Amino acid sequence: MKIARYFLWTLWRIWFYILMGVPIIVLSPLLIITISSEKTYPQFFVLARMWAKIILFGMGLPYKIERDEQIQKGKSYMLVANHTSMTDIMLMLVISKNPFVFVGKKELVKIPIFGFFYKRTCILVDRNSSKSRFEVFKRAQKRLNQGLSICIFPEGGVPDDESILLDEFKDGAFRLAIEHQIPIVPMSFYDNKKRFSFSFFSGKPGLLRAKVHHFVPTDGLSMEDKTDLKNLKDKVWQILYNDLVEKAKK
Repeated sequence: MKIARYFLWTLWRIWFYILMGVPIIVLSPLLIITISSEKTYPQFFVLARMWAKIILFGMGLPYKIERDEQIQKGKSYMLVANHTSMTDIMLMLVISKNPFVFVGKKELVKIPIFGFFYKRTCILVDRNSSKSRFEVFKRAQKRLNQGLSICIFPEGGVPDDESILLDEFKDGAFRLAIEHQIPIVPMSFYDNKKRFSFSFFSGKPGLLRAKVHHFVPTDGLSMEDKTDLKNLKDKVWQILYNDLVEKAKK
């Protein structure tokens, strides 16, 4: 019985990477055209959302989104959520119809096929390099000035200890939000770790639930007042943590 379970887990993981790669290959002519210029990024984003839906439904991971507030078309936001799974990327793409750019770790560039487009459309960060973090800040500012939104998973990575409900937040997302006076959109992803964690032999098909919380404004906050950054970061962390704890009880 245990051998059969491990075999099915292996097949399921392989199927995930097939679902990631095949639509990209099929859509590659359109994808290459839409990444050739920053002006056509919104068209690329439409294709990316289609790709995300193919993966989630193909994996048997339907989703249900609860919203306290609606994301408005044509407005820039800072999108943040807890990070526990590769499916966080797909779920985030499904949730927001507004084009946004991911800030993500450069290691994902190594994934065949996916990495080619990831490198050309996302803002990559080497978390061990202070120079890289500064470049990320400049590139994110440029994209915000173009009217796009930014998505950052503020934990800065996935904790090795899967028992951690929500890790400490890094400053980057909140610094950018204050600098550009854009609202923060906190989101809770309840089931991604249970359904498809980074542990290879784990997970199963089922519903992915998410909640878009009331937006957290940054109007009037300033980087000159160091308490503004800390209070904002703590407030968003508390919103997500309290919600995740509450959902875990149900």
